[in-house]
Amino acid sequence: MIAHLALNSHPDPKKVLVIGGGDGGVLREVIKHAGVEQAVLCDIDEAVPRVSKEYLPGMAAGFNDPRVTVHIGDGFKFLAEYKNTFDVIITDSSDPEGPAESLFQKPYFELLNEALTEKGVITTQAENIWLHLKIITDLKKACKEVFPVAEYAYTTIPTYPSGQIGFMVCSKDANANVKTPLRSFSDEENDKINKYYSKEIHSASFVLPTWAKKALN
Repeated sequence: MIAHLALNSHPDPKKVLVIGGGDGGVLREVIKHAGVEQAVLCDIDEAVPRVSKEYLPGMAAGFNDPRVTVHIGDGFKFLAEYKNTFDVIITDSSDPEGPAESLFQKPYFELLNEALTEKGVITTQAENIWLHLKIITDLKKACKEVFPVAEYAYTTIPTYPSGQIGFMVCSKDANANVKTPLRSFSDEENDKINKYYSKEIHSASFVLPTWAKKALN
């Protein structure tokens, strides 16, 4: 979901950057999009891709795609070197504690904004509405100060606390409606390559309980 929400909210994503996600799971989903010409992964820990390739080959399958490039290093420093480069940037981070805390703050989103092309889209891990509503409201506020469009979506993950995890989906295009996919897989293609995502799931993921919708407006 963190990959497809962003990619299908962009009219024609060619260059994609993944910050974190060293296990390769997001990359695996990114390369399902035939129009993607370049997918770059930046992870701070070289051991994560290495161990994932050895013990989680299904998760790490995307590393074998010729469109993929891996950079080991700090995401902040990497982003600072790129301006107007990527159509989509996906931040697959851990929770906002310790080293990952800065990935939930305004200066990081400013770097993302600068690294995006004109109609660029980002998704970032955005915690759980049942457990972390204050974190999410602060996160959305920070995103709205940088991006004209910033929306919260969520998906069901049984192994996560309370069974849900959320994402912020933001666009540089003030006219964008990220709640409705601009592009979608055909029904036949979707049945072959996706176990969860569909264009219907895309739109439904933005439908929040009334109390959460009020808190995030």
